[in-house]
Amino acid sequence: MKDQIITKKILNWYDLNKRTLPWRKNVSQSKKHYYTLVSEFMLQQTQVVTVIPYFNRFINKIPNLKKLSKIPDRELIKLWEGLGYYSRVRNLKKTAKIIISKYHGEIPNNYEDLISLPGIGNYTANAILAIAFNKSYIPLDGNIERVLKRYLYLKKDKEIQKDNLIEKKSIFGISLRASDYAQALMELGAMICKPKNPECSGCPISKNCKSYKKKDFDLAKITKKNKEKYFILKVYKKNQKYLLVKNTRFNFLKNLAIFPMEELSNPKNFNENLNFKMSNMNMNIKIEYLKNAKRFPSSYWFDKRKLDNYMLPTFTKKVVKYLEKK
Repeated sequence: MKDQIITKKILNWYDLNKRTLPWRKNVSQSKKHYYTLVSEFMLQQTQVVTVIPYFNRFINKIPNLKKLSKIPDRELIKLWEGLGYYSRVRNLKKTAKIIISKYHGEIPNNYEDLISLPGIGNYTANAILAIAFNKSYIPLDGNIERVLKRYLYLKKDKEIQKDNLIEKKSIFGISLRASDYAQALMELGAMICKPKNPECSGCPISKNCKSYKKKDFDLAKITKKNKEKYFILKVYKKNQKYLLVKNTRFNFLKNLAIFPMEELSNPKNFNENLNFKMSNMNMNIKIEYLKNAKRFPSSYWFDKRKLDNYMLPTFTKKVVKYLEKK
């Protein structure tokens, strides 16, 4: 009974306060399934406000799975350019191809099939099942985790482990409006139960929230230390052109154009010129200017004066801009 009261309060709040988002439009079922798939891939590690314009451009250019499965990689990456984590969009296209060939163009509506698709993990499978298919799943994203941690006042390491959070989320109960309910919980975390300065006065469940009662809103986290990585970045310049190579060596920005790079395992007296944070890695980069260009597989010269005409990852563009300031 208590679960049902929580569910009702959260849904009532959502009905009055939900944001208007392009993937929430009232469209046909097939479009809703496709919009959910695309938006969930985009929302992995990216905030809603950033995703909205990318989603709109993507849907306008690629309105369905069939077109997604056939679009040239160059056009696809260009549409994604600036969102980062490019493996997401490559996996999205791979998933579209599999859905077309294996599932007759219909996104699977069960966990086992969804989890087998490229780029779809536990969270994304749960989100698709709840939002697209109205199944009673609660996808545990960062927003819902935050609500759960505060509501139950979970502080200890064993309490905030993912397995325990998955078990504890049952406190939120279930609803026949599973699609709306999953989004309502996410929305509650995004709009009310913010990482800093939560707006408890507008929260529908604050009266039973243990953190609210204790007036302690600090969030316990299992800290993951970023790996320190060291690279020599080689710059070959000819007139107004730089040499780039197709990255087949490193897991980051795989198959995209980067400057020739070499990773150092145990650098000594390393004085970096540039530092980038990428995924769970701190990239310390030392630039080496070279005159005689080697022969690299899948390399080409690009004109720095026409930077915006090339399909380059943000990382490479930032390096170019740094070089041009020198």
